[in-house]
Amino acid sequence: MDFLRPSTLGEALAWKAERPEAVPIAGGTDVMVELNFDHRRPAALLDLTRIAELTEWSAAEGTVRLGAGVPYVRVIAELGEKVPALAMASRTVGSPQIRNRGTVGGNLGAASPAGDTHPVVLALDGEIEIASVRGVRTIPAEEFYLGVKRNALEPDELITAVHLPEHAGPQQFAKVGTRNAMVIAVCSFAIALRPEYQGVGAVVGSAAPTPRHARDAEAYLAAELPWATRAPIADSVKRRFGELVAHATSPIDDVRGSAAYRQHALSVLARRTLTWAWTDFQQESERSCA
Repeated sequence: MDFLRPSTLGEALAWKAERPEAVPIAGGTDVMVELNFDHRRPAALLDLTRIAELTEWSAAEGTVRLGAGVPYVRVIAELGEKVPALAMASRTVGSPQIRNRGTVGGNLGAASPAGDTHPVVLALDGEIEIASVRGVRTIPAEEFYLGVKRNALEPDELITAVHLPEHAGPQQFAKVGTRNAMVIAVCSFAIALRPEYQGVGAVVGSAAPTPRHARDAEAYLAAELPWATRAPIADSVKRRFGELVAHATSPIDDVRGSAAYRQHALSVLARRTLTWAWTDFQQESERSCA
């Protein structure tokens, strides 16, 4: 196995074009597990850890550009106010050691249905920035996930960044597992309320071949929320929202949980996260009037 270690993005893209079979590695939290268990034996590894620009993030004109190599620990420490749901999801990833090494870009590249950051990126209508020697392109998150551990990358492309809206409104993330972190999600859920256009993002994780928008639930909730008055949400609305979220899934039975349990759990997560997000929305109004 060859080990390629570029020091610039241009060099990395040139090597990826020359050796499209090379597997990118940054934190290595997914790739090294596969290697250790002999589930994968690529001809080459492309180490991206020396490329400084992949470890940077910036915010401009209402958008956060998060470099693919920024580790979870920095997302938690530096982006909690700008993209709170992403920080919430990052806190549930692995152990402190994993959060120090793992990256959102790596999570996207692995495209596991259980990836913790996927529901957030999708709920916020994020975009994935992708580069090759042919140029740079962006893909809406909804078009990026093609199937179980399959994404829209061409063989010569690398993920360079994720684009997410800054201060996009109340948002929450929650997952079910045997414990809060250091566990693969039985199921997960992200919600984003977008008061500026009275929109809702509601996305399930680990309950379908890819992370998935609960479109009927989004449309129902957007129409039923008392946006103007910020009044409490009726229990009937919460229950119906949870039912519609559960109906949007196509889970399987596996060692972590049954399909029926996943649907029930997601209905509960939908109601809880909606309550938390709406409370945040109401408190924002109180603070602005104080």
